[in-house]
Amino acid sequence: MARAELLERYRGMPLPNTTEESWRFTDLKGFDPDAFAANGETSQQTVARKSMLDIDVAGLAFVDAAGIEIENAPEGIRFEVLDDSHPQLGDLVGPDEKFAAQNAASWQHGLLVHVPKGVVVERPLYVRIANPPDGGALFWRLLVIAEPESRFSLIEELASADPDLAGYSNAVVELFVGQGSKVEYVSIQNLARETWHFASHRARVGRDAELDWVAGGFGSKKGKVRIENDLDGQGATSRVTGAYFADGDQHLDYDTLQKHIAPNTTSDFAFKGALRERATAVWRGMIKVEPDAQKTNAYQENRNLLLSPKAHADSIPGLEIQANDVRCTHGATVSQVDRDQLFYAMARGLTQADAERLILRGFFQDVLDRIELEPVREALGEAIEARIPQA
Repeated sequence: MARAELLERYRGMPLPNTTEESWRFTDLKGFDPDAFAANGETSQQTVARKSMLDIDVAGLAFVDAAGIEIENAPEGIRFEVLDDSHPQLGDLVGPDEKFAAQNAASWQHGLLVHVPKGVVVERPLYVRIANPPDGGALFWRLLVIAEPESRFSLIEELASADPDLAGYSNAVVELFVGQGSKVEYVSIQNLARETWHFASHRARVGRDAELDWVAGGFGSKKGKVRIENDLDGQGATSRVTGAYFADGDQHLDYDTLQKHIAPNTTSDFAFKGALRERATAVWRGMIKVEPDAQKTNAYQENRNLLLSPKAHADSIPGLEIQANDVRCTHGATVSQVDRDQLFYAMARGLTQADAERLILRGFFQDVLDRIELEPVREALGEAIEARIPQA
């Protein structure tokens, strides 16, 4: 579909509102996606080179509203600017909802990561995306193709050097995980507190392939992040691990789908979040099992810890099962800090802030332990603890 047609499609779609079930807890009143200048049409904000992660990488790319700078790329793979004529572009995330349609029509900056059959990349690939400029928008696109028997890690970090930028971030990520391959994909969102963020991430996992997905959410003002895993080949495995922390007036919304299409597939989804002050969060998760997906083994959980009386979380798990030989379970909780734990820690000489940090570490530890890359595990743990101010 041509860009002009995609733009018309986007313009013909109304902005989602709270009468729609998937948007019931996320009110976009006052937000106009067309009010932000797109990509390079406003003064540029150069991407900060400092990262949350201290890690030795094989490939490195920086992205801001001006474009993409590929600092180094390993031999034997394609780690390059994405061409909008790529045949697999849009196969997984089509223009079927407002924000994905706008991205399809407006994106200018994209990266292709294509790892050939049997290639093992020992060190991670890293792409760092800058916050949109103040009053500006950045439409970002990532296409990942793991050919059969390949193996690699990819880290995507959206970050801001200025916490007060009021921009609009719109991202689409498509991951093709080929037969027998293993991909570790890490997506960390740490945008400015006044920036709106909308993203659609979707993966297709092939026969006997494995996808290990880590999602971290710490920044942005409001928006929605969609995460979908299609277990499309027999023996496919997907594990999604998420950690988020919001404070002030932040609102984080995650909409997740574990879709089992083939038999003997496994998905394991664990998300934990902590909220302070007046922050709010929404998680809506669905396990969907197609009729032919017998012997499915699927699990999902979402746990929320409220650190103040005005913080609020909505946690909505769901199952849609059309096969009769499956094992699907889910759990969701929203709870306040255990006052006995807090008292116990403070009675032994800790300040309230240090006691809360200790409790937070214990709350998130089992999720952090699922993360294979040690620098990612440590960085997320530090980012969580840093959100508790010093006494």
